Amino acid sequence: MPDISRPLNDRGKKDAPAMARRLISAGILIDRFVSSPARRAKETAEAFAHVSGRKSKDIEFVTDLYHALPPVFKQVIGSLDDKDDTVALFAHNPGITTFANMLTAVRVDNMPTCSVFAVQSPAEHWKEFLTAGPEFLFFHYPKEPTD
Repeated sequence: MPDISRPLNDRGKKDAPAMARRLISAGILIDRFVSSPARRAKETAEAFAHVSGRKSKDIEFVTDLYHALPPVFKQVIGSLDDKDDTVALFAHNPGITTFANMLTAVRVDNMPTCSVFAVQSPAEHWKEFLTAGPEFLFFHYPKEPTD
């Protein structure tokens, strides 16, 4: 099966909605879902959208996010609509881990499936997001010990 067509495994199907619920419990409400068109990224984005009370049609698919390198993430973020305050990107390793590690001083070895690396920025416009100095909020992943 081609990589782009590979579905989420059973663990991913369980972890995606659980991680979406963790975000909602933390008060994070996603305005825009932006995903690679790869099947497993799409299924993850759909689970997050569903738990957030949104529809699959609310997800924006960006072909360039499939195995994207950091310049693509920068371009995608810079082109986001300023009416959206909170955006979730669904993409792939190793690019997503590399990009997350460029955002703040906090470093992660790997972004596991369904993990969330959250940052915020004082920027008023998405095109200024990276230069405004994003600040680390949290890093959560499915196998993370919880209280």
